[in-house]
This record gives sequence, structure tokens and C-alpha cells, in this order.
Amino acid sequence: MTWFIYMLCKHPDIQNNVAVEIRKATNMRNDAMNVEEFANNVSEEALEKMQYLHATLTETLRLFPVVPVDAKMCFADDVLPDGYGVKKGDMVAYQPYAMGRMKFIWGDDAHEFKPERWLDQYGHFQPNSPFKFTAFQAGQRICLGREFAYRQMKIFSSILLGCFMFKLSDESKTAKYKTMLNLHIDGGLDIHVFNRFR
Repeated sequence: MTWFIYMLCKHPDIQNNVAVEIRKATNMRNDAMNVEEFANNVSEEALEKMQYLHATLTETLRLFPVVPVDAKMCFADDVLPDGYGVKKGDMVAYQPYAMGRMKFIWGDDAHEFKPERWLDQYGHFQPNSPFKFTAFQAGQRICLGREFAYRQMKIFSSILLGCFMFKLSDESKTAKYKTMLNLHIDGGLDIHVFNRFR
């Protein structure tokens, strides 16, 4: 969620588009209300309408996966798709962080934050193969909590963006990641938060 807020601060037009979709999906007007009232309008039906929000969260995960490097242990001798042989007990690692930026996987705009890449011509979210978008792994090891994670992210972000606007404290600063098991922003994220109820 920190990377999500960071990317929205770097792309205020996208932040605004997400907020407009959220307010439309929850049938909320722009007159004054509080966070609790707004949260009560975030229903399952409303969440299903938030296709652009889903795409924006997914685009954030493409560029900033929670687990940037993942390793697996081989249980038996095998041959990888490229013909490389591995032996039982070998460690094989892949890098979702690097894969999310590879042009031969995502195209020439791989480094751009572009939620629209996840939407069809009607504005509906279209998932990619989990072997391409590896933030939740794939195959037999696909994350069992993927849908729950998306639901949590959508609830939390819809309330935040439905009620608040975010700006970086220092708009010239570029966030750097901290090398850990999970992908953290080094030094945290300093932001200004503004009330949307005005």
C-alpha cells in the first residue's frame, strides 16, 4: 500500500481517476461527510465496480511486488523450459521485481506506470498469466490468499482515496527500496494528506 500511495502521488492524474471511480461506485456526492459514513458505502457491489482501482493496484504490484526475489528448492531432477537441467536439492530463484520491468515481457513501456494495460476496451480488468505477472506466484504454488489480498487492498484504498488526497512532502524525491524479504521504501514515505470533503 505504501508503494501504491507513492505511485499515486507521482501520478496525480491517476490518483484523481481512481478517486472519481471510487466515489461513483459508492454513489457518494461531494457534499460534506465523514470517513465512517463513506466506509459504510463501500459494499461488495461497489468494490466489484472499481475496475480501474483493481488495475492500479495490480500495476503497482507489477513494478513493486511484495516479495521481490523468490527462491524454490528442487525436490527432484528436472529440466527447466529453456532446457537447463536442475538437480534435486538445487535452489532456483526468480525475481518478480526484475520481471515486472522486462521489456520482452511487458513491451517497450515496461518501466511506465500504466494501469490501462490491465483494462480491456470496455474498461474491465483483464488479468495476465500468473507466469507473466508473478507477484502472487503461479501454478501449484499460486498464493491462496490472492483474492483476499486484493479485497483488503481495495477496501483500504477505496476508503483512503474516497476521503483523502495525497501529495509527497518532497515532490522531487524519488523513493528507493530497502533490500529485505519484503519490498519496503527505504526511510518510509513522507506525505501530506488533504481532506476530500470540502
